[in-house]
Amino acid sequence: MNGTGTRRAPAARLRIDWAACDGHGACTELLPELLTTDDWGFPVVRGGGRRAEVPAELLRAARRAERSCPVLALRLVREG
Repeated sequence: MNGTGTRRAPAARLRIDWAACDGHGACTELLPELLTTDDWGFPVVRGGGRRAEVPAELLRAARRAERSCPVLALRLVREG
């Protein structure tokens, strides 16, 4: 939220390709604010869903998580 109490639009969205994911866990270590692991070690978006809304203050960490995925299972999509 911004100072006026309204929610800001996300700077980007982070998509997880679960078919490609091998559960290495690098993304959840680099972006724990948005991602956690399920019981089998695969990443899941906090709050559920297949896409995580990435606020501007976490964009740098999201880019790093995307680049660190050894099987390219993360995709960062810029908004706007």
